Amino acid sequence: MIPSALSKAGGAALAGATRALAWLRPADKPLHPEGVTLLGRIDRLGSAPPSGVPWLDDVGQDEVLVRLSRAVGLPAPLPDIHGLAIRLVSDEHPGDVLLASTGWGRLGRFVLTMGRRPESRPLTTLLPYRTAAGPVVLGARATDSASYQLSWAPYDGDWRPFATLELSGEQALDQEISFDPVRRQVPGLAQYPVVVHLREPSYLWARRSRQRRPR
Repeated sequence: MIPSALSKAGGAALAGATRALAWLRPADKPLHPEGVTLLGRIDRLGSAPPSGVPWLDDVGQDEVLVRLSRAVGLPAPLPDIHGLAIRLVSDEHPGDVLLASTGWGRLGRFVLTMGRRPESRPLTTLLPYRTAAGPVVLGARATDSASYQLSWAPYDGDWRPFATLELSGEQALDQEISFDPVRRQVPGLAQYPVVVHLREPSYLWARRSRQRRPR
């Protein structure tokens, strides 16, 4: 994993890049400024072999909110980094999962890539989660424009499908919802401290930026 001092430096750099992008293009969301939030459903089919994380291993169903977006905000049809944000709608444990377009191989899953359409590239969480079984990465691959197969993989292991995600096409009432996997963690999928150091500065600055902007 990334040393703590390096992750803090990386977090400061990412926050600086977020501030610079916001200055060049003022928006409520410096990253992923334009997108649509849809209602959806995850059907969890179970995982074999198990991961040790109940949400990945157990059969079940989750109502979700899903935001599809373009990271830089370049106009279509120009290629962009695509984002897939998932909010598990639960009164007890609402959790956020953020995925971005990447490669799919053991190295490529940690490298951002660009595409013309949301379904043109696989997406991963890019950074691993901490679980009882060790580092785990989540991924999604489109089966059509409204469906995704969800998988998990050990840090350097093979992908293991565990669920399907279906988008209803119906837009959520709250289109301004803010996703934050640091503050809202899915039970069993913890953030490594180094990942928090990388992500939290830019998330914190973005939250403050939204609060300062007039409505």
